[in-house]
Amino acid sequence: MTDGAESRIRVAADIGGTFTDLVLDSPAGRRTAKVLTTPRAPESGVFEALATVLEEGAAAPAEVAVFVHGTTLATNALIERKGARTAFLTTRGFRDILEMGFEKRFEQYDVFMDKPEPLVPRPLRREVNERVSARGRILAPLGEAEVRAIAAEWKAAGVEAVAVGLLHAWAHPAHEQAVREVLSAELPGATVCLSSEVCPEIREYERFSTTCANAYVRPLISGYLHRLRKGLIELGMTCPFYLMMSGGGVTTVENAARFPIRLVESGPAGGAILAAHVARECGLTEALSLDMGGTTAKICLIENGAPERSRTFEVARRYRDLKGSGLPVRVPVIEMVEIGAGGGSIARVDEMDRLRVGPASAGSEPGPACYGRGGSRATVTDANLVLGKLDPERFAGGKIGLETDRAEDALGRDVGDRLGLAGRWPAVGVVEMVDENMANAARVHAVERGRVIGRHTLVAFGGGAPLHAGRLAEKLGIDRVVIPKGAGVGSAIGFLLAPIAFEVVRSRPVDFRDFDAGAVNSMLDEMHAEASRVVRGGAAADAALTTTRFVELRYVGQGHDLRIALDDGPLTREHGRVLRDRFEERYRAVYGLIIDGLDIQSVSWSVTVATEAPRTGRTAGAARAARTEMPAARSPARADRHRSIYDASLGETVRCPVYPRAGLAPGTEIDGPAIIAEDETSTFVPARFRAALDSFEYIVMENRAGRAPR
Repeated sequence: MTDGAESRIRVAADIGGTFTDLVLDSPAGRRTAKVLTTPRAPESGVFEALATVLEEGAAAPAEVAVFVHGTTLATNALIERKGARTAFLTTRGFRDILEMGFEKRFEQYDVFMDKPEPLVPRPLRREVNERVSARGRILAPLGEAEVRAIAAEWKAAGVEAVAVGLLHAWAHPAHEQAVREVLSAELPGATVCLSSEVCPEIREYERFSTTCANAYVRPLISGYLHRLRKGLIELGMTCPFYLMMSGGGVTTVENAARFPIRLVESGPAGGAILAAHVARECGLTEALSLDMGGTTAKICLIENGAPERSRTFEVARRYRDLKGSGLPVRVPVIEMVEIGAGGGSIARVDEMDRLRVGPASAGSEPGPACYGRGGSRATVTDANLVLGKLDPERFAGGKIGLETDRAEDALGRDVGDRLGLAGRWPAVGVVEMVDENMANAARVHAVERGRVIGRHTLVAFGGGAPLHAGRLAEKLGIDRVVIPKGAGVGSAIGFLLAPIAFEVVRSRPVDFRDFDAGAVNSMLDEMHAEASRVVRGGAAADAALTTTRFVELRYVGQGHDLRIALDDGPLTREHGRVLRDRFEERYRAVYGLIIDGLDIQSVSWSVTVATEAPRTGRTAGAARAARTEMPAARSPARADRHRSIYDASLGETVRCPVYPRAGLAPGTEIDGPAIIAEDETSTFVPARFRAALDSFEYIVMENRAGRAPR
């Protein structure tokens, strides 16, 4: 999070499914900590890591100027169905839209397909007599007495949260606001969320689903955030407290507690912000971000220093890697693909004797078998340990001892015995399978967006990605890999690079043949004022703000839209033609054609106001020079030990030097195979690669031998 105060002490904490990462940045340098997540009390892991970095940095809690936090708590509550007892009130006739969904099968040929269960069971979904037309005419007045009667029933049923979603409330919210007044009086202890505030957009199913999800997690998240803030204050940290949002910006605790659904992908969003920052520093026009942690791997395309963004996302998928099998939410989100491929991903052999890895994860409790904390299932971490890529005595800076015997036993039992494999081969199979899963997800993600993946530079971070990045690059035909400094806690570092930001979205159809620029400008001005109020509430009084504006366009009659940037300043009548040209250029890039003679229409308009992005201190040209012209090394690289490691591109185990990253000077070159070790992660340099430290102290791996056979 940047507000022009880079000289102050800043702290960021990222709670993942397996590890909690914490970063302290100060004028004296950066301190980091990685501890196991404490699921039953997530704040405990934060306080444990915070105590470590404060002690190492010789800093007092009162000296911390900014605290930024990202958490998986909202996501986990939706997946595990551990949110509030929630009810839903809607216009008569729309009670079952949460189950009807899109009225299509996401797995067409699976006769046993399981659809996601709505967050609100049918007995708690009620209808009320009211109707407002799309143009705002009241067709049926709101029956407030009926709302009071329903509220009395919900009170007796122990309802803790209510989602209100009325037809056309995205444009005409008066009835929803009246419902809130009644419910607040009749259910004084309950949370009430309005669809006109949570997701003021067309498409009833997505709007209602998003509002229900927000209501479902709001009591839990609000309570957690206030407990965490109270604990920080008791420690003496009275600094501003910000939350990372899924769209790539940070916001205040108050706003996050009001719209917790915007936190669902906060951790991965921080990673994408870091990758975009690295791409800008290194002058990379096309980059592929790989964030592999203990539970999942996240893949994101970065173009011209910016991650791709979207307005739609799915949570709580019944089939983790299958689009359409989850609950849709419409919130600002960085576009990425997330797969069950982390260090804790569990390996198994299915009924057809096929090796599978993920999406189930051992998490932090009980963790992989090698942790010795009660876990017995074979995982990716167990396989990497057996293959020599992990040091059992120095894992997580020596805080977690790994037991190789337990890993070998689990792999032999879960994989080797089932497939008739012995020795290293069960571990080889597990690692190759998880690498192929990530490679396939990256290929599909790139193809769906019209990108040529081999042109990209892979930016890898997270506890697991540096171990797998070289092999993944070989599979994808990528010749360059960048491992940023502090890669093991990359998402938390990304939090400190994110601006304070807020996005406002409004649905409004516009006739582009007779473009009414005045009406559109008036709407955009109102949206800008609303977003600015939120940002000003958390930013410094003199902070400069930037504004970005987009419109989602589609051909008339189509159900998919494309996000098109708007120019700065007032729009003119001529923009009706300009926006059509931009839409068709983007449409051709994505779909390979345009449709002549078909009108376009707008779906939604968005305005994002943010504090200024950080300056890297280098021009793009200087950054490219820094990447291609390595500085002279101050001293040769020296290995402090050697390990036997399996290199998949060679198909054999080789003896590799292990270099401590802290001892490498910019300009140092290392030929693979080798390991570059640090406390939070280790980078494996395959035999086909040469690694060097650039002037940013990033590890840059170049493929010397071309693409390896798969």
